[in-house]
Amino acid sequence: MATLTDPHLSLVRPVTPRTPGGCEECLILGSEWVHLRLCLTCGHVGCCDSSPLRHARAHAFAVGHPIVQSYEPGEDWRWCYVDETFV
Repeated sequence: MATLTDPHLSLVRPVTPRTPGGCEECLILGSEWVHLRLCLTCGHVGCCDSSPLRHARAHAFAVGHPIVQSYEPGEDWRWCYVDETFV
């Protein structure tokens, strides 16, 4: 379980969503998504694990940015893909 001393939290930065209108890859592909996640290292917006293409998880492991925040209105939780836990 991630803690406040979890080294992954050191990767969190102030970010601006790169594609505020939706999942970056899905917008290019014309694919649909279920929910969105915001990478807290670079601002990538990706689709969640319930979405067909799971771009947020793919981004996290491809570039080593493990912590995302929900990009859904009214939600502010964070998730670490490496530890598979809320942070």
